[in-house]
Amino acid sequence: MALHIDTPLLESRPLSLAAGRSIWLKMDALQPSGSFKIRGIGAACEHHAKSDKRRFVSSSGGNAGIAVAYAGRRLSIPVSVFVPETTTDKAKALIRQEGAEVIVHGASWQEANERALSALDADTAFIHPFDDPLLWTGHATMIDEVVAEGPSFDAVVLSVGGGGLMSGVVEGLARNGLEHIPIIAVETNGAASLAAAMDAGQRVQLPAITSIATSLGARMVSEHAFELTQSRPVDSVVVSDRTAVEACLRFLDDHRVLVEPACGATLALAYEHSASLARYERVLMIACGGATASLAQLQAWLAA
Repeated sequence: MALHIDTPLLESRPLSLAAGRSIWLKMDALQPSGSFKIRGIGAACEHHAKSDKRRFVSSSGGNAGIAVAYAGRRLSIPVSVFVPETTTDKAKALIRQEGAEVIVHGASWQEANERALSALDADTAFIHPFDDPLLWTGHATMIDEVVAEGPSFDAVVLSVGGGGLMSGVVEGLARNGLEHIPIIAVETNGAASLAAAMDAGQRVQLPAITSIATSLGARMVSEHAFELTQSRPVDSVVVSDRTAVEACLRFLDDHRVLVEPACGATLALAYEHSASLARYERVLMIACGGATASLAQLQAWLAA
């Protein structure tokens, strides 16, 4: 049995009214680990468990680590998660709550990832947070579920950190004959590695992550995600941290679900009447979730 669940698909009246068009929400915020990450990470962990791996190691800014820890607990396999210093106390607590070991190292995910790779041995599987075909195939199941429910859509809006979610959505669209559907990729100022790559025509490394949306904190987007922008319709949109936080709080009022700024960046396009949606009539938004921000933290960010 898969470690993720089929999540609800909702036509959001509040977001539709705000955007002036039909907005459908794929509610992956309701996954057991709190984010879409468990789809691909669960699939990868199951794959490695069948290959007789006895330990999982991962690197994460938060949500991927929570998903690996959850999968490890369900599969009775010990987990070590390497996180950067920017990871919130809440994220670390949620990883430990699942019974995993947390090791803090480095100022960004890249440094934590390098340390994680140095901790591998023959019995250990490395679970990458976003750059692994096993993950993309698992994430693609969200599009399978949307298509199975039947509503048509003419664009997909999603948040981009390292690019795993986008890679999975593209795979899901392709295997359902929807390659022509454009993707609107949303990032926050200070974590916009995809936008920087698209502007430069090649992958570039950000000097640092300065956004509060630390779940989007990959200083360089994955090669696969960048290549997708060169071969299919992808629009890039960058929003402010404040806009993302405001969207989180409005979404909490509208749908009674708490998400973090990495997800709020996507939702902000509906709330802000973004011109990015002007060409579309029926938009699918991936409410990717995120368990690492509390209501108090969102309110503190807004007050800052």
